[in-house]
Amino acid sequence: MLKTVMTTEDDFSLCPKFTKTFSILGKKWNGMIIEVLLHEKTQRFKDLAGHIQKCSDRVLCERLRELEQEGIVERRTYKGGSRIEYALTQRGKELSPVMAAVHHWSDKWCDEALDQMEKIS
Repeated sequence: MLKTVMTTEDDFSLCPKFTKTFSILGKKWNGMIIEVLLHEKTQRFKDLAGHIQKCSDRVLCERLRELEQEGIVERRTYKGGSRIEYALTQRGKELSPVMAAVHHWSDKWCDEALDQMEKIS
C-alpha cells in the first residue's frame, strides 16, 4: 500500500491516493454536498440546491455527477423517471469522521477569518 512518507526533511512524497482524495474533496462545493447528504440522508436536487444556495444548478449537477462517478454519491431514479434523489454510498458515509474533523478545525480556527470577512463586506 502506498502511503505518504517522510523520512527526512529532504525526503518527502505525497501518496497518489492522498492526492486523489484531495482532488475530490478539495473541489469547490463537494464538501458541502457531502455534508448535506450526511445530515439529510436522501435529497432531491431542488432540496439539495436549497441547502447550497450560492452554487449554481449547472455546477451542482456537475459536482453530483463527478461524486457519483467517484462512488461517493448514488443517484436514485424512481418509476417513470419523475423522481430523482441523491444519497451517499457507503464510501461517502465513511467520510463522516473526516467532515467531523473539519468541523472541529473550523470551530477552533475560523472565527477570526469570518470576522475579517464581515469587516470587508
